[in-house]
Amino acid sequence: MGPSGLEAVGSVAVRTFATHQNMTTAHQSQSMDGHHVNAMAGDQRGTDPARFAAYDDLPDGHFYDPDAEYEPDPEYAATLAPDAARQRRERIGPTGRPLPYFPIPGPLTDHGPAKIIAMCNQKGGVGKTTSTINLGAALAEYGRRVLLVDFDPQGALSVGLGVNPMELDLTVYNLLMERGMSADEVLLKTAVPNMDLLPSNIDLSAAEVQLVSEVARESTLQRALKPLMADYDYIVIDCQPSLGLLTVNALTAAHKVIVPLECEFFALRGVALLTETIEKVQERLNPELELDGILATMYDSRTVHSREVLARVVEAFDDHVYHTVIGRTVRFPETTVAGEPITTYASNSVGAAAYRQLAREVLARCHAE
Repeated sequence: MGPSGLEAVGSVAVRTFATHQNMTTAHQSQSMDGHHVNAMAGDQRGTDPARFAAYDDLPDGHFYDPDAEYEPDPEYAATLAPDAARQRRERIGPTGRPLPYFPIPGPLTDHGPAKIIAMCNQKGGVGKTTSTINLGAALAEYGRRVLLVDFDPQGALSVGLGVNPMELDLTVYNLLMERGMSADEVLLKTAVPNMDLLPSNIDLSAAEVQLVSEVARESTLQRALKPLMADYDYIVIDCQPSLGLLTVNALTAAHKVIVPLECEFFALRGVALLTETIEKVQERLNPELELDGILATMYDSRTVHSREVLARVVEAFDDHVYHTVIGRTVRFPETTVAGEPITTYASNSVGAAAYRQLAREVLARCHAE
């Protein structure tokens, strides 16, 4: 993967901004690495954000970044670093590497063509769906137009966004298998501005069998998504937990792969098989496909096992491992019940901040190419 760089836009939490107004000037002006933390994207050092009486008074094009100002909750921070003081002082991330600062991206003047990201791991329960929803929501907060594709017959992504899969008449299955079907007939608007959904339900399981007899069967999803490329900046595909034909379709359509990896030994064992599959797809079907990064999820450094697994992943994949690490928190299962991303359900939580940082890191990697 290339080095970190960055593209563009900011997110806003109004109530967080109101809290920010009451903070001391000393806390406002210093970040964890000793540099000035700007409340507005694109502002110069030394600007005092307190001079703005309310969010509405911010100059055009400036956005308040809620997660740039706050120290992590002490209890939650303990899950991210065994020595929280050292982490703050030296900006050493959970991966043991120096933690870069990923600045707030600025606004886009136009949109598309989309980068397609496959969220893929053949093991279930590693955080694929959670990461798809929350990464998509964070990218949308930063002004990107995002399409989420539920490519799992279980329909977990749809459920996680408040959609009942059993009540759907048209899903991504119809888009794949029915000639003349338009994506606009299947698309659903989500409650998150700038983020749309191609939903799924159990009907998609039939596609695995029906696609076997199709010509260029591995490219079916790629053909279905092609008309949508110009309308979005990012298309994120939530893959099913297998390496079957549906997953191969997702990898053939994608430009990049993100592998959510639970910090647990059995999850680690399957990564070698997945990378082998990615290499085969690269060689035979999609030369543009790249492993963008491995995302450590459900991390708790209070356990030796989590630290050892993360250390082994970093040792094996080095820069392919994201600096951002997603820790355990009860907020994530709560968001599934609520049917919304953590960025709206618990906007000021450290879990929301982690996915906003992941979005900035993803943007940085894409911009660095």
